[in-house]
Amino acid sequence: MELNKRHIVLGVTGGIAAYKAAELVRELQRAGATVQVVMTRAATHFVTPVTFQALSARPVFVDQWDDRIGNNMAHIELSRSADAILIAPASADFIGKLANGLCDDLLGTLCVARECPLLVAPAMNRQMWSNPAVERNVAQLRQDGVTLLGPDSGDQACGEIGLGRMLEPPAIVEELVAFFAPRLLAGRRVVVTAGPTYEAIDPVRGITNRSSGKMGFAVARACRHAGAEVHLVAGPTALPTPAGVTRSDVQSAREMCDAALGACAPGCDIFIAVAAVADWQVTNASARKLKKDEIGSTPELAFAENPDILQTVAGLPNPPYCVGFAAESEDLARNGESKRRRKGVPLLVANIGHETFGLDDNELLLIDEQGTKPLGRASKDELARLLVAEIAGRIGQPVAEDAK
Repeated sequence: MELNKRHIVLGVTGGIAAYKAAELVRELQRAGATVQVVMTRAATHFVTPVTFQALSARPVFVDQWDDRIGNNMAHIELSRSADAILIAPASADFIGKLANGLCDDLLGTLCVARECPLLVAPAMNRQMWSNPAVERNVAQLRQDGVTLLGPDSGDQACGEIGLGRMLEPPAIVEELVAFFAPRLLAGRRVVVTAGPTYEAIDPVRGITNRSSGKMGFAVARACRHAGAEVHLVAGPTALPTPAGVTRSDVQSAREMCDAALGACAPGCDIFIAVAAVADWQVTNASARKLKKDEIGSTPELAFAENPDILQTVAGLPNPPYCVGFAAESEDLARNGESKRRRKGVPLLVANIGHETFGLDDNELLLIDEQGTKPLGRASKDELARLLVAEIAGRIGQPVAEDAK
């Protein structure tokens, strides 16, 4: 759980998006965090404190004069054990209070008296979000070191469509995970390939493999959490794009090669080839569906070798630091090292293909010129974080350290 042992003070302000804060409590808990809810009076008109008390299993605080804390200083005590204060939803009114240091209620006073980071997820009508006064207040928060999460664009409760919608709870948790992650790749540009490729036989049939893309998507997500600018080149998969990651969708190996080369140039620092790429393409693919009653015999397919994406990128002038993946069926160390040398890359990650495709966990073996290092079996998200740490250690210090 990526927020394990993190304690979050969740501030809920008055707005229709307050109902989403109930789901946000659950999402934070699923990620391992403990949650202390503090509400404004306005927020209680949308969701009752009882709801949040039941979900968080903690008393909810609204009144700055609440005497349930012995010294009557809730605005001091509630934040001292917190790893962060998260305001979601953050109304235009409350953003204005934060920007000007106003302390006329418990939550506002808590934010001013804090010693921990403050993150704000705005939620308001699109016209309110674009109002010059709100824009000035948001700019002031950024200048003061407050982290803004969103807003998103989409349908709003007023019936309009536009920017100002609060990020969905899973996206907020994703941003919070990224906020706490070590910035090992800050300032780096990373390109990741993921998923299978698909080589057409006719308009409805093709050659592919069992790769789900889960490992590659986990690597892209971990790189983004580590502070990198990430471009994900994905083969056919229904997986959602990790938050903050740029994505290009492709079908064939040639399309993936072209997209990867385009993403790598110029200025890519790291290339991680996780995708399970077809070695061959069908050269005599039919423009029409092949019908057995029309053909009268088994069709004969002709093949040509696909471009080797990893080797092509590694062979570029001034190539990025290249990491390859090898899905083997046996003898990981020997086959992996052979592939690493053949591709001309400094690091290769080997795994047993039939023991990982489609699953949520994996077992990786790192292979470089120094030898091998097993990472053991774990979730793909955890292995991705470990791999990113290994890559960061090999390429040296980040370009720009984050001051958090």
